[in-house]
Amino acid sequence: MSRPAILPPWGFAALYAAIWAVATGYLAMKGADWIFPLISLGVFGLALSGLAWALTLRARPPAILVQRPAVELGAVLGFLAVYAVAFLGFGMTYVRGAFPPGREQELFVLAVKLVVHVALPALLLTLLAARLSPLFAARANRPGFWPPLIVLAVVLIGLLAVVSPSLKQIAGLHAPLSVLAWVAPASFIWIAIEAGLCEEFLYRAVLQTRLAAALRSEVGAIVIGALIFALAHAPGLYLRGDAEVDGWSTDPLQVAAFTIATLSPLALLFGTLWARTRSLLLIVLLHAAVDVLPNMAEFARTWAL
Repeated sequence: MSRPAILPPWGFAALYAAIWAVATGYLAMKGADWIFPLISLGVFGLALSGLAWALTLRARPPAILVQRPAVELGAVLGFLAVYAVAFLGFGMTYVRGAFPPGREQELFVLAVKLVVHVALPALLLTLLAARLSPLFAARANRPGFWPPLIVLAVVLIGLLAVVSPSLKQIAGLHAPLSVLAWVAPASFIWIAIEAGLCEEFLYRAVLQTRLAAALRSEVGAIVIGALIFALAHAPGLYLRGDAEVDGWSTDPLQVAAFTIATLSPLALLFGTLWARTRSLLLIVLLHAAVDVLPNMAEFARTWAL
């Protein structure tokens, strides 16, 4: 007989709500923006996560066996701790400084990110005798893949087109349609690899799968995974940011609160999709749908103009 979960689903949900509320309250107390966290939670954490759950009702995600949950989770958390400080906090400065801004820098950054986010975690799991193939499965032929991909991609791209300055930035390039015709799909593929594959493999496929096994709860894995995802970005924001960067502060607690309040709701969406489908391809493509418009103008300047 399997052991029960550490907390019931509502307990993990209440834990997340309490931590998110404390983080957002701290931002308000410090005079920082607390409206955007409310929007982020409402849109990504509640509305779109709920839509993702509804669109995957027919999905039957296969179980992914984790032989030694505590050992594997401990190893992954140790890797993440080093990664958050050494790579996000300091390493990216040196990586980007290896080449001047341009194509060589972008290629080098992509290569390093793939090594750090995919190759090294995969090597770590291999050394722990964990199976990698279930983590990379596309599952595009299984129920629950196409409805969330199509519906959520349209919603996410449409949302970013309205609330971000992306379309104005793209129009400001004055690029001919013949250039935009290949820049749009090329930038989508690029961001799917650089941001989608790198982050979703590490945080959802590797981390969340181990959390689910250790906590014996998919909801718990979504919640704790979202908080870890957010906090892992805090060292990079604090150490490499400045007054021009959203969320930066000289107060490290405020930076941590910002990452929890603003980033964790988005992680709830992708965590829900991973738990419901176990499709890395699905969450990689939807991650690209979030980032493609804000990054398209810079991609065009680097590779086409």
